[in-house]
Amino acid sequence: MKNNGYLYPDRVLEPDEGVSVAAFYARHYPHSTEETWRQRIRAGQVLLNGRPSLPDHPLNREDRLSYHRLPWEEPEAPRNFETLFEDGDVLVLAKPSGLPVLPGGMFLENTLLYLARHRYGAACSPLHRLGRGTSGAILFTRNARTARLLAAAMYERRIRKVYLALASGTAMADRFTVDAPIGPVPYRRTTSLHAYRPGGRPSISHVRVIRRLPDENATLLEVTIPTGRPHQIRIHLSHAGFPLVGEPLYQSGGIPRADGKDEHAALPGETGYFLHSWKIRFPHAARGEDVEVVCPPPAVLDPGL
Repeated sequence: MKNNGYLYPDRVLEPDEGVSVAAFYARHYPHSTEETWRQRIRAGQVLLNGRPSLPDHPLNREDRLSYHRLPWEEPEAPRNFETLFEDGDVLVLAKPSGLPVLPGGMFLENTLLYLARHRYGAACSPLHRLGRGTSGAILFTRNARTARLLAAAMYERRIRKVYLALASGTAMADRFTVDAPIGPVPYRRTTSLHAYRPGGRPSISHVRVIRRLPDENATLLEVTIPTGRPHQIRIHLSHAGFPLVGEPLYQSGGIPRADGKDEHAALPGETGYFLHSWKIRFPHAARGEDVEVVCPPPAVLDPGL
C-alpha cells in the first residue's frame, strides 16, 4: 500500500541560527546525507517559511521549515480492528497481531493510531503500547483531561493489564514473579533496543500457569504487569528461561539473540511470537468506578476457562 506521504515541521532555535538549510537537515536527520538533503531541497520538498528554499540559504532563529516526504510503499499489515469499549472519554480497541500501534520505520498509515484517528478523530491517542506482534486490548484516550487522569493512574499502578502468553518449556513453577530491570542495550541494527540490563528501570511481571502442553513443550501463561516497559513480557519470560514460542529476538537471560551486527538479526518489531492483551481494568472518572474490558484471544491462546 502506498501512503500519502507526510509533512515534517521544524522550528529553528538559537543553536541552528546561521547554518544552511541543508546543514540543518543533515545535522538533525542524519539518516540521509547532506547531498541527499540538497537534492530534496532543490526538488521543492522543503519549504522555508512556507516558500521553496535553496540548500545554502542561512537560517534565522524562529524560521519555520517543513519537509514533505513523498508517498512511499508501506509494508503490509492487517488494518482491521474492533472496538471493545467506547464512550466520550476512552476507547478500548482490539489490535490485531502484525499491526503497529505507532508510526515508525516504514509504517505510517498501516498503524493503529492512523486508523483509529481516521475513525474517531484526531484527539484519540494510545495510553500505552503493544508490540507489533502482540494482539488484544489497548486503551486510547479521547481528550486531554482523560489522558492526564489515566496517565496518573498508570503511574500510580491503578491500571491492571493481564496478558496471555505461550512460553517455551513446561518446567516453571505454578506461580512466579520476574523483577529483572529493563533498559536500552547496544544493538547495531537499531543503535539500541530494550532488554535485561542491570541498573535498568524496575520492572515486575507476575506469572501464573494456566495449562502445560508437554507434547508441544510449551505452557500457556497468564501474565500481569504492574509496570509497562517496552517488550517487558518478552524480556521477562526470556530472562526466566522460558522465551515465548516463536520469539525472534530475545533468548534466555532476557538479552538479544545477536548483537545486531548481522544484517539478518531480528528487529524489535518482528512478529512470530504468541502474546495477547487479554484484560485491562482502569478507573473511569466520569463513572466513578473501575471498568474492565476483556478481549477474546486467538485460538492458540484460548485459556478454556
